[in-house]
Amino acid sequence: MTITISSLQDTVSLNNGVQMPRLGFGVFKVKAGEEVVDAVKAALAAGYRAIDTAAAYQNEEGVGQAIRESGIPREELFITTKVWNSRQGYDSTLEAFEESRRKLGLDYLDLYLIHWPVKGKYKDTWRALEKLYSDGVVRAIGVSNFQTHHLDDIFEDNTIVPAVNQIEYHPLLTQEKVKGYCEDKGIHITAWSPLMQGNLDLPLLLQLSAKYGKSPAQIVIRWDLQKGVLTIPKSITPSRIKENADVFDFELSSEDVAAIDALNQNRRYGSDPDNFNF
Repeated sequence: MTITISSLQDTVSLNNGVQMPRLGFGVFKVKAGEEVVDAVKAALAAGYRAIDTAAAYQNEEGVGQAIRESGIPREELFITTKVWNSRQGYDSTLEAFEESRRKLGLDYLDLYLIHWPVKGKYKDTWRALEKLYSDGVVRAIGVSNFQTHHLDDIFEDNTIVPAVNQIEYHPLLTQEKVKGYCEDKGIHITAWSPLMQGNLDLPLLLQLSAKYGKSPAQIVIRWDLQKGVLTIPKSITPSRIKENADVFDFELSSEDVAAIDALNQNRRYGSDPDNFNF
């Protein structure tokens, strides 16, 4: 499946009709304070309109400050955050949401995610997300790092289908089973760590970089977009932030998309959703 994408403002319609930008800006491991404020401002100045943070990143206040100082109308932005593992459960999730909303300084959030599928907790956490959604304080709800069996669990006794599943997704980890399952259910995949923590020196990516006159990072971001995967690359360098968004003046051939697909090794840079202890 090849998706036509033409600009940084291109959106996808989530399963509840809410429009979400296909390419956003992630702030994982971006330090609180000046570093995150400057990075988010640079991203907004470069045209990004989706910002992805999480309570666990401890930089929500800086993200909120950058949003306010940017002067961009709130309705033009798409802000995502996530409930951390230690706060999961029904009541504690509702409290965690209010804390995130206060730190961000926002009346509502565009997307709220369960960060990891904490055993024995995530079903109650999902019920809390459904309440937040029905209360109108978040426009869409979803999950992160959920495998197919975790999603089956959610469907057992809950009514709302997650709008998004944010997973580790890159050329060495394509998670085709999870991706196919989500596509069947109308759940959009967002790629975290799309640039493999900077490990982009794969021979094929270098070859395609030379062929298209684009950086290996731009090749991977374009591949994500053409696969219908939403993506949130991060950087704190203004030139790199702009470069990562400069992916709309070329298109990978279907053969090159397939060649990147074939790099998959089920290689994780992050934790295994079935075996994590945080």
